Amino acid sequence: DREIKQFCSLNFGIQFPLFAKISVKGKDIHPLYAYLTKESGYPGDISWNFNKFVIDRTGHAAARYGSRTDPLDKEITEKIESLLSAD
Repeated sequence: DREIKQFCSLNFGIQFPLFAKISVKGKDIHPLYAYLTKESGYPGDISWNFNKFVIDRTGHAAARYGSRTDPLDKEITEKIESLLSAD
């Protein structure tokens, strides 16, 4: 976990907290990703690291983006902004 944090900090400049390394597919899939990829309304296997799910204030998946979508892509930021401004 420490190596992952260091890699992400050095290569991507992240400063937010990270989860511990977990399995996102396969027989050891973490329950969170089992839900996200099967029951959230955005089904499908994780294709590679950095697939993104946007979760609303109630804990429901509101969108899903592939690993090649930049986290600051306008589509993602507009989705997050719309969810933050919703009542």
